[in-house]
Amino acid sequence: MQIIRNIGYASSTALLVVLSAVTAVAAAPGDAPPPGVVGGERLGAAGVQVAAGAPALPAGLTGKSWVVADAGSGEVLASFNAHAKLPPASTLKMLFADTVLPRFQASEVHKVAWSELQGMGAGSSLVGIKEDLDYKVEDLWRGVFLSSGNDAVHVLANMNGGVAKTVADMQERAERLQALDTHVVSPDGYDMDGQVTSAYDLTLFARAGLRNADFRAYCATRWAQFPGAVDKKTGQRGSFGIANTDRLLGTYPGLIGVKNGYTTNAGATYTGAAERDGRTLLVTVMHPDNSTKVYDEAAALLDWGFTAAGKTTPVGALAEDRAPEQTPSPAAKPTARPVADTPDNPGTPTAAAGPAVAGAAPAAAAHDGTAAAWGLAAIGALAAAGIAARLHGTRRRRRS
Repeated sequence: MQIIRNIGYASSTALLVVLSAVTAVAAAPGDAPPPGVVGGERLGAAGVQVAAGAPALPAGLTGKSWVVADAGSGEVLASFNAHAKLPPASTLKMLFADTVLPRFQASEVHKVAWSELQGMGAGSSLVGIKEDLDYKVEDLWRGVFLSSGNDAVHVLANMNGGVAKTVADMQERAERLQALDTHVVSPDGYDMDGQVTSAYDLTLFARAGLRNADFRAYCATRWAQFPGAVDKKTGQRGSFGIANTDRLLGTYPGLIGVKNGYTTNAGATYTGAAERDGRTLLVTVMHPDNSTKVYDEAAALLDWGFTAAGKTTPVGALAEDRAPEQTPSPAAKPTARPVADTPDNPGTPTAAAGPAVAGAAPAAAAHDGTAAAWGLAAIGALAAAGIAARLHGTRRRRRS
């Protein structure tokens, strides 16, 4: 019996040691939740954030929120209400593209069903997709980037498993990018209750998207021919020209893209990227006083950024992508090619009223430290269970 008591005492002591170690790990400073403001505390402060001694910012800026950042280093050079949560309009299509674009081959052909063109909000911008006709995936993406076509978004979302699934996928992708100001309700950015993002998050979406060569090619395309309807007399299918609605593309030196947007609720929103002397800068402007000012203010901030880069201390940083590195299979890797510019621009049709798109709740994100602590806690629990089992078995043998 004394032997059994000694075993029990030793086992209990070992269990306490294990649990103490787990508690210590859980409380370690390195495993504490990340700071409340992604990118740095200054980005969470209201008003203009810029280093002392930096070149003077452009005068007359009216955007409710804006960010200027270096795409390469991730340094935020200046900001104004960077984390203010505002409706995104079509700039949310950057997150849609970053999420869905790698999943389909550019040359894949899809026949559009009537149901895939339902659920778009009244007044939605459309590229002009028709049901029961075939479209290449690359044409659909040109409809998204150039015409900001909500019809193209809905077709691709249905190819991805449906609008609700795509919304959930986008929310998960936003959280991996640490874009925690973003709540996705519709994949196209149309005004929906609760759908918000921030200038900081839109800048993250642009930076992530531009790392994909196909994304970069689509947003840089100024003009393209889009498949049209079939002529009833000849049986031949026609095409029509579409133009990129980004007014800085082709007018601002070195502009790469990325995406503009406008709705009544969101006002004008814009994220642009420009390259000069080997440096790529990102700028996001949200809801200026006048919708036409969004391009002027973005251009002025880009000019300031190229002047200030390397001469000013950053006020924050762009968060890094937490998604694991993936090597897509050849079958799943798209190959986008810009189409030769043509001057055709038939204008942008609009959608009739449609039912609202059902939203999806944001996915929960776990902190790495918390996960590690619970993992060690589980190990401790298993160890305790093993000790208890051995004691129980010893007692049973002793009774026998």
